[in-house]
Amino acid sequence: MSNAVLGIDTSNYTTSAAYFDTDSFEVKQSKKLLPVKKGEKGIRQSDAVFHHTVQLPIMLEGLGDIKDICAVGVSDRPSCRKDSYMPCFLVGLGLAKGISYAKNIPYYSTTHQAGHILAALYSADKLDLVRGDESFLSFHVSGGTTDMLLVTPCGIDDGLLSIERIGGSNDLKAGQLIDRCGVMLGLDFPCGIELEKLAFSCDEKFRHKISVKNGECSLSGYENKLKKLYDEGAEPSYIAKYCLSAVGTAVHELTRYSLSELGRDTSVVYAGGVMSDKIIADMLSEDFDAYFAEPQFSCDNAVGVAVYSAFMKGLI
Repeated sequence: MSNAVLGIDTSNYTTSAAYFDTDSFEVKQSKKLLPVKKGEKGIRQSDAVFHHTVQLPIMLEGLGDIKDICAVGVSDRPSCRKDSYMPCFLVGLGLAKGISYAKNIPYYSTTHQAGHILAALYSADKLDLVRGDESFLSFHVSGGTTDMLLVTPCGIDDGLLSIERIGGSNDLKAGQLIDRCGVMLGLDFPCGIELEKLAFSCDEKFRHKISVKNGECSLSGYENKLKKLYDEGAEPSYIAKYCLSAVGTAVHELTRYSLSELGRDTSVVYAGGVMSDKIIADMLSEDFDAYFAEPQFSCDNAVGVAVYSAFMKGLI
């Protein structure tokens, strides 16, 4: 009998599929970014749906033999918020339902955000936090969100994880700032990896003052500061390092605030594509005992969705 599951994630910028063998605890994943036109800062949902429809069968083919599966997991919305919805997730959901009906196996739907958290926990070998009874702190930092989350294990009967947003950025998101900075510098969207490469050639150390009030911070002012640096002729590496260090400072201050408010030691898990940036991760590792995902499990991926499916099926 198979103990392997399939995970599918059709997020705003990446088509992703993953195969999780719960016997060996190994995963295979296949993913591809959606094409974004040069100079653009995003993609329309209609275009995202089209490209997912084209790319998803290719991603499944890239996994190799996936006939021997006993469940399929899929992300069907961005987060647990009541108004959370994006048409791009319908592509993955439709295929997951089709596989479920054709193979007579269950499908389990969760959120893209839960998938990020579970992928980070899988990567950091900390899935025991899901089996425990204590809440932990998690950050989901990407192009679409800078969320500080209180995550509470609640068992498979109640959806495995209860995720409550307790703070974050109240305007521009960290990934948006990074991408807008990168596009301004002529980089291809999404810009995180190339911006990090630029920043590594700058030795400057920056001190940013970012205040947190009621769990929220603001990043919109930094877009204007970056534009000013660009107009004044600052080196691209200087601008890149300034941008990433500002994001790192914001997440640092949010972490410090939340730990103080909770009034107790708790595990901290950093998830999302922005958290694959080494400059930001190093800033946080200096002061906090936290867990990070490897880069391949930080950016949008279906691994966490597959892990969710395995938990719900009772395989782990």
